[in-house]
Amino acid sequence: MKQISLELSLILACLIAVVACDSGKPAGTTTSAGADTALMSPASSPGRADNDEGVGHYKQGHWDVATDWFKKAVKADPNLAEAHYNLALSLDKMGKHEDATAAFKKAAELAPANPAIKDSAILKKHLGM
Repeated sequence: MKQISLELSLILACLIAVVACDSGKPAGTTTSAGADTALMSPASSPGRADNDEGVGHYKQGHWDVATDWFKKAVKADPNLAEAHYNLALSLDKMGKHEDATAAFKKAAELAPANPAIKDSAILKKHLGM
């Protein structure tokens, strides 16, 4: 009986290790196509501080607060694709899908070559791609 209990413990430990392991990637890392992670902005952007503050709130699940910061970032730099993308993510999380689609569309227009944006599964879903 002790042998079976030990074997079950080893199996359980292995299962936990397999689930915890993410193919050798660092914790919190996802591929861009499946990520819905808010993006940091370039250092040169006048909207950087507002966007990056929004990212912090987004990561904590404070969608409404993050949305306000992303809107400030867009106002400071209307061409900041990351802020439009992040705004879209927050709006989507709050169930405001029409507004999210508009923000995703703007982000895609501003950064057609940015893989974190153009390859985003959630953006593609909203834009019917």
